[in-house]
Amino acid sequence: MTGRLVAGIGIRPGTAAADILACLDEALAIAGLAGAPTPRFATLASRAGEAGLVAAAADRAAELVAVPDTALTDFAAACATHAPRIAARYGVGSVAEAAALAVAGPGGALVQPRIATGRVTCALARAAS
Repeated sequence: MTGRLVAGIGIRPGTAAADILACLDEALAIAGLAGAPTPRFATLASRAGEAGLVAAAADRAAELVAVPDTALTDFAAACATHAPRIAARYGVGSVAEAAALAVAGPGGALVQPRIATGRVTCALARAAS
């Protein structure tokens, strides 16, 4: 696939931009994509206004895309990881994976399953085109 990368990001309220960017950079490095641009950040609609996430997206010149919390369940089967607490709350095993896949669009694929660092989770998906 050659489409754009999408960074799916799950955060707890009050998470700092530096923590979000550190998790993203770690996910990129694990995927063998260190330094690759991530022009879209995907997250829960209920977290899209978080100051740290807005600042992290601005730092990377990324579009911040809010996915309705209820739309995540459409991607439950495609999630590679499963966090029981998140599944009970949102109906998916990983907010980061489901959000990344939702924004990657039809034919999008998970490039890096969810990683977690403190208050942040990050997954990477690539759009089909």
